[in-house]
Amino acid sequence: MNEETREKLKGVSVATLATALFKRGLRNQVIQGVHPLGWSGENMVGPAFTLRYIPAREDRNTLAEFRNPGHPQRVAIETCPPGSVMVMDSRKNPVSASAGDILITRLMKRGGAGVVTDGGFRDAATIAELDIPAYHTRPSSPTNLTTNEAIAINEPIGCGDAPVFPGDIIVGDADCVIVIPAEIADEIAGEAVEMTAYEDFVVEQVKAGEPIIGLYPRVNEEKYLPLFEAWRKANNR
Repeated sequence: MNEETREKLKGVSVATLATALFKRGLRNQVIQGVHPLGWSGENMVGPAFTLRYIPAREDRNTLAEFRNPGHPQRVAIETCPPGSVMVMDSRKNPVSASAGDILITRLMKRGGAGVVTDGGFRDAATIAELDIPAYHTRPSSPTNLTTNEAIAINEPIGCGDAPVFPGDIIVGDADCVIVIPAEIADEIAGEAVEMTAYEDFVVEQVKAGEPIIGLYPRVNEEKYLPLFEAWRKANNR
């Protein structure tokens, strides 16, 4: 992805991005129900590389499958491009684990920018200490083979009710994760940086006792535009 865009998206919130996407009619881009395991203070940003699970069928999903070198879960970990975010469609089912700490450690060592599942991770406390952003719904110990079968790599999926296409830009902050269509990621990033600057200005004004009417949303330009421009200059924003 555009590295300038990546840097911009590291400093804006998912909430701000959701507003920018809503302006364009996109209402369902937040991956619902996922939460970060730990928080490093910097956003997760990268293009999506996807893995899709389906309901497990007992004759196809025994422990012997883990000896299969072509098992899609393992292949996905070994082929996710450096700088990408692996996004797993686990059917919003955290009963069994989408992955554990060994696989996520391998993804980290290969340069993955993060991992998201709408299911759960086993070894969640260990994953939380790794140097890779990870998001899930809740900890889950049983192997994925008990309820889910990894079936397809890098095709369109649904994750937490959000549509995810390979190459879409994934951004995760301390709250949640959002999916930005790849073709508009650059303009969304630029707009979000501008929105964030104004929102930071607003926070300072509100903390100083300023009422929000006319200030936020931005309506009273005659009063607040000169103050905002002076604030931007003073804060190099």
